[in-house]
Amino acid sequence: MADLRSHARFQQQTELLDFLLEVAEVTHQTLDLDRLLVNVSNIVQRVVDCEFLAILLYGEKSQKLRIRYAVGHRPEVVQRLEVGLNEGITGAAAAAREAILVGDVRSDPRYLKASDAVRTEMAVPMVARGKLVGVLDIQSTRLNAYTDEDRSLVRLIASRVASAIDNARLYRRLERTNRSLSVLASVSRETSAILDLSGLLKQIASSVRSLIQYDAFSVYLVDEEQQVLRHRFSVRYDKEVDLDSIPLGKGITGAAAASRETVRVRDTLRDPRYIASHPSIRSEVAVPLIARDRVIGVMDLECERVGFFTEEHVRLLSTLAPQIAVSIENARLYEELASRERLMEEDLRSAAELQALLLPRQAPEISGLRLGVGLRPARQISGDIYDFFAHDDDHAVIAFGDVSGKGVAAALFGALVSGLLRTLAPRRREPATLLKALNDALVLRRVDARYVVLLVALWHPHSRTLNVASAGALPPLIVRAGGRVESRALEGFPLGLLGAREYEEASLQVEPGDTILLYSDGVIDHLNPAGEEYGMERLSALASGHRGLSAHGVVARIFADLDRFGAGEPRYDDQTLLVLQVT
Repeated sequence: MADLRSHARFQQQTELLDFLLEVAEVTHQTLDLDRLLVNVSNIVQRVVDCEFLAILLYGEKSQKLRIRYAVGHRPEVVQRLEVGLNEGITGAAAAAREAILVGDVRSDPRYLKASDAVRTEMAVPMVARGKLVGVLDIQSTRLNAYTDEDRSLVRLIASRVASAIDNARLYRRLERTNRSLSVLASVSRETSAILDLSGLLKQIASSVRSLIQYDAFSVYLVDEEQQVLRHRFSVRYDKEVDLDSIPLGKGITGAAAASRETVRVRDTLRDPRYIASHPSIRSEVAVPLIARDRVIGVMDLECERVGFFTEEHVRLLSTLAPQIAVSIENARLYEELASRERLMEEDLRSAAELQALLLPRQAPEISGLRLGVGLRPARQISGDIYDFFAHDDDHAVIAFGDVSGKGVAAALFGALVSGLLRTLAPRRREPATLLKALNDALVLRRVDARYVVLLVALWHPHSRTLNVASAGALPPLIVRAGGRVESRALEGFPLGLLGAREYEEASLQVEPGDTILLYSDGVIDHLNPAGEEYGMERLSALASGHRGLSAHGVVARIFADLDRFGAGEPRYDDQTLLVLQVT
C-alpha cells in the first residue's frame, strides 16, 4: 500500500478497508507483546509524522499508566514515568476514554513536560471489551501538527489494536503463570533433595531469579541466642557478597520477621526502616520464612528501580516461601547433625585411643605360653574385653569376655569391668572367687540391661593346668597337639544382673603343642551374603589345621577366613580372638 503521511486522505473507501485489514493482520499475527508494540508503532508512524511516540499500558491494580514502548523519549522518562488517571494529557484521555488533541502544549496546564521541544500532543485511549488497555501518545515539535482527521485515524487504529494488545498481555500473564508454576514445582523438587545449606541457597537464588529479575538477593537466618538475623547468603549483580547481620526488629528484613508478613517497599529512600546496603538500591521486598509456625529467617530481594516489586511478585514469593523455609530448616538440621556426627566421630576416636590403653594390644610374657590377640570392633570401639594379670610365682590370670550390646555404651561398661578386674585380680587369683567379687561389685553399680559374660582362667605353668570359671562365656576350644579338637562346656551366670552368685571351677590339663582358643560370639555369628553363620564347626575345622603357625599366625588365619566367608558383608558384632599355645 502506498505510504501515507500526515494530512493525507484515503481517496477511496477500499483504501481505508485495505489499511484496516493490514492493521488487523499485523496486530493479530503475534501474541508476543514486545513484537506487537513494535508493529503498532510502525503502523502509527506510517500515517502520522511524530518525533515522540509512547505506548502506555494501564495497570488495573496500580491504576497507573506506564510507558511500555517508546520512540524518541529519554530512557529515564521511559523507566520512571508513571501517569495516574486525570494526570497530564494522557491521564485525562485515559480517564475520559476520549482522544485529546492539544495544538500547543504550552497553553495547556495538564501537559507533563517530557521535552522542552514538544509543541503538539495527541493522546488516544485504547479500550477493549469496555476495559481501558492503555494510551497511544504522539508528540511533535511543530505547532498544530495534527488535525482532527489525524485524530480520527489514530483513534481508528487504537480501536483495532486494543484487543490484540489486551490478548497479548493476557497471554503473557498466562505464560508467566505457567512459568511460575513450573518453577514452583522445580523449586519444590530440587530444594527438597539438597541438604547442603550453601548449595541450597544458591539454587534458591537461581530459581527465584528465573521469575523475578532482582539486582540483589539475600537470605538471613534467625539466631535466637544472639537476637540477630544472621546473614547466610547474598548475591548482588550475579556476584556473591558478604553482608553484616541485622538485629532482630531492625530494617525492612527485621520488620518482616517481626510481623511475620511480607514487607514491600516501593522507594527505600522514603522508608526510615531501610538499612542502606548499596547506594543504587531503590526498592525492596522482604519475605519471612516460616517453618513449623516459627520464623526461621527472611528472604530479601532488592532492585535499582523504584516500585519494581509488584503485588504479583509478593504473591509469588509468598507461595514459594513455605517450601523454601522447610528446605532450609531441613538443611540446617542436617548441617547440625553432620556437625554433631563430626564431634561424635572425634569422641569415638578419643574413646578408641583410650580403649587401646585399657585393652593390651600386645600379649605379655607368660611362662609356658605363647599368646596371640586379635580384636576387630564392629564400630570404632569394642564391647569385648580381655586382660592378663601376672603373679609373683609365675602364675597368671587370664580374663576374656563380652559386654552386652555394642558401641559406646558397651565400651564404657567394658571399661568399668576392666577397672574392677584390675582392682580385684591381684588379690583374688582363684577364678571362681574373682568372678563372685566382680559380680558383687557390678551389682552395686547396676546399669539397666547391661551385663557381661566372662571367662577367667588361672594358669599353672609348672603343672600345665588351667583352672577355669565361667560367667556365661562361650566354651574354650582346645586343639590337641595331634589335631583333635575338644570343647569344654562351663556353667555360670552373667555378671552384673543378680547378686549373691556362686561360681564353680573346672581344671583343664594341657600338654606342649596344645592350643586353647578363646573367641567372642561375633566370630561364630558372622554372616555371609546368603545369611549363613560362620559357626562352631567351621571354626573348629580351621583351628585343627593350625600346625606350624605362631599364635599370631592362628589369629591372622581365622580373621582371613572370616573375610573370605563374609565376602564383604559388614561386621555386626565385635570379633575378638585369644590364642594360647602351650610350650
